[in-house]
Amino acid sequence: MSTNAELYEQDFYAWTQATAKCIRAAKWDALDREALAEEVESLGKSETRELEHRLEVLVVHLLKWRYQPQKRVRGTSWLRTILEQRRRLQRLLTQSPSLRPTLPTVLAESYAYIRKCASLETRLPLTTFPEICPWELEEEILNDDFWPGGEPTP
Repeated sequence: MSTNAELYEQDFYAWTQATAKCIRAAKWDALDREALAEEVESLGKSETRELEHRLEVLVVHLLKWRYQPQKRVRGTSWLRTILEQRRRLQRLLTQSPSLRPTLPTVLAESYAYIRKCASLETRLPLTTFPEICPWELEEEILNDDFWPGGEPTP
């Protein structure tokens, strides 16, 4: 029988199941504590990555909505993407409220990338888009009633 540490190296899924059993049975000495700590930290990092990704997708679409108004009337994909990202961000922030204070930093660090993505996706010059995000996080970006440059038409 493999030890918990050996199992971690051989079969990650089997390690997760064995580790959960050890925790439930309070078999603390059987655990690979270092591997367990790494995986718990990894869970937190995945939440941060999800927050960053959803915020990036949302702001790219808000930029497209604002700076390519003629394209938003062709369909509802931008509208649906904006609504979906806002919904998922709100859910993530409800489940992990300690992520909320990181939003301004994440936006500031990601905005140059967001701007480039918006330029590539719209084929508009990079200079079309402001160098600093023009919207407030809570009052605009995350607000379901905020539509830069015009609300959706029914």
